[in-house]
Amino acid sequence: MVEATVDATGVEAVVRGDAALLEGDLADLLGSLTGPLAQGGVGAPTSVYEAALRRSLYGPVADAVGSKVGQQALPSTGGGAPLRPSMVYWAYRNYRGFPDEFGNEAASADLAVVRRAAVAVRILLKAAVALDDIQDGSDVRYGEAALHVTHGTPLALNTASWLITAALRYAADPAVVESLVGAVGKGFTGQAVDMSTRSARTRAELLAAPHDARVEFWESMSALKTGTLFRMPLDAAVAGLRVEEAERRTLDDAMRKLGLASQLFNDLTDFVPELGGANTHEDFGGLSNRVFLELLKSAPPVESTADELVGERLKSYVLGHPQLEETLLVLAAEAVELKRAAKEAVHGVCRSDRSAAYFDVTIERKGHLIDRLHQTVRQRSGT
Repeated sequence: MVEATVDATGVEAVVRGDAALLEGDLADLLGSLTGPLAQGGVGAPTSVYEAALRRSLYGPVADAVGSKVGQQALPSTGGGAPLRPSMVYWAYRNYRGFPDEFGNEAASADLAVVRRAAVAVRILLKAAVALDDIQDGSDVRYGEAALHVTHGTPLALNTASWLITAALRYAADPAVVESLVGAVGKGFTGQAVDMSTRSARTRAELLAAPHDARVEFWESMSALKTGTLFRMPLDAAVAGLRVEEAERRTLDDAMRKLGLASQLFNDLTDFVPELGGANTHEDFGGLSNRVFLELLKSAPPVESTADELVGERLKSYVLGHPQLEETLLVLAAEAVELKRAAKEAVHGVCRSDRSAAYFDVTIERKGHLIDRLHQTVRQRSGT
């Protein structure tokens, strides 16, 4: 196993260079997708049809793809725009080397596949954001109006669907496309289970289920819903690079762990104002939050029914629970351990210390918040 103890000087420069390459490719594709809007909408539409197309497709596509919503960005340097590294490029650097380590034609051909995969993944993530905001009823994400707020729900749905087809078509490489199709299906499956927690029947079944069954439910749902967001970029890349199956399984399991850690972070910040900010206590509409599922091991009030134990009643029950702080601390520690195990597994397949450092730079954009959450909860509990 390679330890990421290398001096990261030079590694971050490569990360930034790769991220800039992705942003440039994304801008080029956006220009090709949105036609006249690529030039800032210069020139009047030549027909009613073109005018309608600009408003109903080109405009929403430009807003969805051009949004800054998404992965945590590296801070800009020299006044430039923030850059969002991609796990796709980590895979390329790990399996094909850094700029000073290769120069053969095969590496160049692989880079072309990786560049397309990285853009396709980014577009799919943008489509997922648009759909997720509709399903969750979210009007704002990270300070930006949701696509369905700006353009209406019908156009937002159509735009997200259109972007999925555009991304798969752009990926081109059959192995990459197959990987991405599988990821899209898994994501939709996870979303379906998540939305089911708002139904009276699923809530009743969760309330009646034993603790282990509730945790299994949460892990299965989160691995599909959130884990897919981590697994999709990496699996698409290793598929395109024809990485051996054993390492693909190792990386897939590591990304599953990172997804679970990320979902724990999201669930816990509903209860931690220091990190959740204005969104604290907002996502209390269902029983998909791990904290809720843990605290239901103590029987809910006898007079409550599954239908009643939602919204304000559920919020009051959980926030007033005597074991809330202890539960937050245990789950925050679990998130830290999941992240640690994922990093260890990936370092085990890293081809160089620079590759390990590249991976750490990429995931610690959000990963450090998982550690901060644990520290915050520990301080609150006095441990």
